[in-house]
Amino acid sequence: MLVFKFGGASVKNAEAIQNVSKILSLYATEKRLVVISAMGKTTNALEEIVQALWDKNVSTYKYLVEETYNFHLKILNQLFKEHHYAVHQEVESVFDFLRNKIDQPISDNFDFEYDQIVSLGEILSTLIVDAYLREEGHLSVWADTRKLIRTDRQYRDSNVDWTKTQELINERLLPLYKSAKLVVTQGFIGHTSEGFTTTLGREGSDYTAGILAYCTDAKSVTIWKDVPGMLNADPKWFENTIKLEQISFKEAIELAYYGASVIHPKTIKPLQNKQISLYVKSFIDPSAAGTVIQSSMDYDHLIPSFIFKLEQVLFSITPKDFSFIVEENLSDIFETLSKSGIKINLMQNSALSFSFAVDQNKINIDKVLDLFKDKYEVKFNANLELITIRHYDDETITKMIHNKTVLIEQKTRQTVRFLARKID
Repeated sequence: MLVFKFGGASVKNAEAIQNVSKILSLYATEKRLVVISAMGKTTNALEEIVQALWDKNVSTYKYLVEETYNFHLKILNQLFKEHHYAVHQEVESVFDFLRNKIDQPISDNFDFEYDQIVSLGEILSTLIVDAYLREEGHLSVWADTRKLIRTDRQYRDSNVDWTKTQELINERLLPLYKSAKLVVTQGFIGHTSEGFTTTLGREGSDYTAGILAYCTDAKSVTIWKDVPGMLNADPKWFENTIKLEQISFKEAIELAYYGASVIHPKTIKPLQNKQISLYVKSFIDPSAAGTVIQSSMDYDHLIPSFIFKLEQVLFSITPKDFSFIVEENLSDIFETLSKSGIKINLMQNSALSFSFAVDQNKINIDKVLDLFKDKYEVKFNANLELITIRHYDDETITKMIHNKTVLIEQKTRQTVRFLARKID
């Protein structure tokens, strides 16, 4: 079994979907499990639809639904010249649900409504891709991860029930290969025991591929991207980036944890547990080698990697009574942050203060200040950069912090991190 994951960019239009078919043809003799994301920027569009529903903005809601419908209809019309294909009715059914949703009562849980609607992006993309693959002669069948991956009720960031998921995959997924060589299913999506749709967190389709590979004992997972493999830096910020030919599971986890965007952080662990190799390859040049992630750590130190996270805000918290920051304070701070869904990118404490950095665009600064104002004095610095260097040397450090004021520096044997502000 080979598990392939195609992201939004790889199915963004009819030409891209045709390319997916060509890539899958290269592996025609293998059993393939294909995980597909929503097309292009559909997830963003559906997020706007959810917000319009929540705000009861009827005109905006209807406009956004029709705009999203027209995007998918254009792709359908380019892929299928006749309208008798069943996929047209299946897509219409999804949009009829959305059109009617605005006239129906909704729950008081925004995250629940988010998952029921945003998950439809993956349903639409897989319906269209699967129909096209069958039209092109692939022995393909569509599978619904809303009936395969069981999760808890933590909507928008659900946790997998591995035992039940394994049972469902054994019962409902594996038998499909008796009549098919290729199964198309959705990334990002799960379901509760009651049958409500959940999602695994933004960009969770990589994680889906890891879950399915683990439960099917797959030979390997390949994530198809618009880059030649894992690079040592984001080409948006760095010239002359270097492809990492081979790295370990441990190194990939470290890079993902620090913010490398190529792989979802949760993807690696299930693959490492069963020693399933992960490939990152280019859908533009599918014959190229790409990057392989496996158990050996022999190559990890050869090339330094750079991770930039922009728009960071640093909060510094000091007890109003000037007492020491001790375990009791830290427990109180972490509990408050956890309950508010705030994820820390970097933290540091001294005798009298605790500091932490978070993504500025994911929080409301005033609300964070309000969380701690009763017990603590809180100060903040906004518009900072968080720079992480794996396998650093003095030269790379000097280059990275040139023309920057460093507010926090943290260094271990393998990793150095700076929270800094650019000097104007």
